[in-house]
Amino acid sequence: KLGSICIKANAQSCGDCIQVAETCGWCSDENFLTVGESKSARCDDLESLKKRNCNVTKIENPRGHITVNKNKPVTNRKKDGAEKLKPEQITQIQPQKLTLTLRSGEPQTFELKFKRAEDYPIDLYYLMDLSFSMKDDLENVKNLGTDLMREMQEITSDFRIGFGSFVEKTVMPYISTTPARLSNPCTGNQNCTSPFSYKNVLKLTENGDEFNRLVSQQQISGNLDSPEGGFDAIMQVAVCEKHIGWRNVTRLLVFSTDAGFHFAGDGKLGGIVLPNDGKCHLENNAYTMSHYYDYPSIAHLVQKLSDHNIQTIFAVTEEFQPVYKELKNLIPKSAVGTLSSNSSNVIKLIIDAYNSLSSEVILENGRLPEGVSINYKSICKNGVEGTGENGRKCSNISIGDEVSFKISIESQKCPSHGKSEVIKIKPLGFTEEVEVVLNFICDCQCAAEGQPNSDVCHNGTFECGACKCNEGRIGRLCECSKDEVRTEDLDANCRKDNGTDICSNNGDCVCGTCECKKRENPAEVYSGKYCECDNFNCDRSNNKLCGGHGRCECRKCICDANYTGSACDCSLDTSTCLAKNGQICNGRGTCDCGNCKCTNPKFQGPTCEICPTCPGVCTEHKDCVQCRAFDAGEKKDTCKQECNYFELKMVKDREKLPQPTDQSFPLTHCKERDANDCWFYYTFAIRNDTKEVYVVENLECPAGPDIIPIVAGVVAGIVLIGLALLLIWKLLMIIHDRREFAKFEKEKMNAKWDTGENPIYKSAVTTVVNPKYEGK
Repeated sequence: KLGSICIKANAQSCGDCIQVAETCGWCSDENFLTVGESKSARCDDLESLKKRNCNVTKIENPRGHITVNKNKPVTNRKKDGAEKLKPEQITQIQPQKLTLTLRSGEPQTFELKFKRAEDYPIDLYYLMDLSFSMKDDLENVKNLGTDLMREMQEITSDFRIGFGSFVEKTVMPYISTTPARLSNPCTGNQNCTSPFSYKNVLKLTENGDEFNRLVSQQQISGNLDSPEGGFDAIMQVAVCEKHIGWRNVTRLLVFSTDAGFHFAGDGKLGGIVLPNDGKCHLENNAYTMSHYYDYPSIAHLVQKLSDHNIQTIFAVTEEFQPVYKELKNLIPKSAVGTLSSNSSNVIKLIIDAYNSLSSEVILENGRLPEGVSINYKSICKNGVEGTGENGRKCSNISIGDEVSFKISIESQKCPSHGKSEVIKIKPLGFTEEVEVVLNFICDCQCAAEGQPNSDVCHNGTFECGACKCNEGRIGRLCECSKDEVRTEDLDANCRKDNGTDICSNNGDCVCGTCECKKRENPAEVYSGKYCECDNFNCDRSNNKLCGGHGRCECRKCICDANYTGSACDCSLDTSTCLAKNGQICNGRGTCDCGNCKCTNPKFQGPTCEICPTCPGVCTEHKDCVQCRAFDAGEKKDTCKQECNYFELKMVKDREKLPQPTDQSFPLTHCKERDANDCWFYYTFAIRNDTKEVYVVENLECPAGPDIIPIVAGVVAGIVLIGLALLLIWKLLMIIHDRREFAKFEKEKMNAKWDTGENPIYKSAVTTVVNPKYEGK
């Protein structure tokens, strides 16, 4: 809970209170505290202070704010325009200076705009590896000046170019130090110049022909190991601004090589252990301390390149692409391009890399003061938003595009010195920056009106409605020394009725006055002169303090309106006791604390309307309605004595009976049968304590039976049943006869007659064969 943050801080002054959280306020009303409350109870969240009846005008709650000191609009210009501006006249970032007044825990947010200016000046320094393996590359670079000048005219009309070269540290084992190899490190008939670490051949110039002339005079050199000393050269190019001729414009460093690199620690191989100092050591445009200082580290290079707003383009061969891509990930605002084996594509590489670098803006800030944090949110092209680390940058920015950043700065505490701080925010690779001055709210405005050595306070300053004690003093009025906080005489003033408990065991006796303890739950408070009261030990109902319908004061419930009882659990509202007929408890009970207590034992339910043993309304009034409306029924003889409790009204038909939708009081429709099986209809209602009965004057009696149709029907039924039985019998007989005949026919067809001879029969013919007959 926010309140608990403010209260638990135990703030002893307004200044301490507002440092806790932005939601905390201090009540400076002198009469705000009740008996037993400590000075720190003045510090609470704003809503709690209002609920505790602190006057709004007495609540100290200073807020932070932002003041824009310099807000020059971003430059809008065209490359082909007549107006030519100096670099310092071009603005790409807005605003340029702000002052933030910060309160602890309250962030202040401002918008920063960035717009790429068209035709922005560019300084490009070409740093080339002149080891022997780059011999063919040097030939293609000799005309680079004029060719690159011509291509860059499409981007800017203000372009300058410079040239430098490097090989390696001039000590063993990087080069051979024999006299012959020092004069010509190349083997065979190759004519090479002496090895060197770094030379600034040509400072930045607008003359492309001068670039070509000086580069044409360069000779290849050589070294022993594969990695080169390029980091030494990069460091000198970055820090020697006057020698190189850097302007406050876009600064590009093209690093061209076909080998790896040495970095911090490698110098030990040559006996060099002194770390690179990051300073300029050029004499006659040559680096003179390569034998004295080690190679710089990557982190050191990142810092110096960033400090001097230099964007690096690594133009390296395919073989070393993976190495330099990893290096690119460590160096912000850098790019890697693939250099052909003879550097023939260097111009296209430079232009592509420049377009890639210039299309991305990355914000960085200087060192933040202790306790200050910064958060970025980018609104890039086409409304694309980024947060976290992506909130610092925007990509795919074309010339003339405007992007913005929401920057929030928050302080968690006041600096120990209490003075202003300055931080600077700038886009990487650009010279422009935003200066942000931070002022801190460390005390309340009322503290300035404090009265030192006031008559109200003993050895203290009366400020913001309370005493701020001097060192060594204590108490609400600073009336005691820390050395005499506990004495028997002072403790006696903290015992109620001369008892044994100091401050009722709910507080501490400070200077003879009880200061009540604070509970874990800030809403629970001890109070009273002897801390004998609290607001959490009252009676409960439904597990709620004072039933949720009152407040607890000094262990007694103060009930809200319409509630009473020790736990405010008795409601005086009778609306919950109203029955459907509009009567309280149906007229058969009393309403007690919002609940019906039925006086008639036959009735029950929340409104005494349920009677399990009672007849229904219609059955209950049937006999009286029948005797009064039709002079019939069981109460015919006693009708006048027993049935005069309602008003009777007769209607012609059922449509004339009152309908429930027409009434604002309960109404019951009834349908009952008399001794003659006739139906009669009526309604029963209670209106304004008067019982009304409407009865349909005509009975609905059933008509007598018609004998002739009944007899005719019976006779016809018997005849029809007889005929149906005969037809069924006849049908069954026909079916049976047909089956028997079919069976006979089947047996007749299946009969077989025996054709064998009689065994006692002898033929009358005898045939004799002549044995001599030969058939002739």
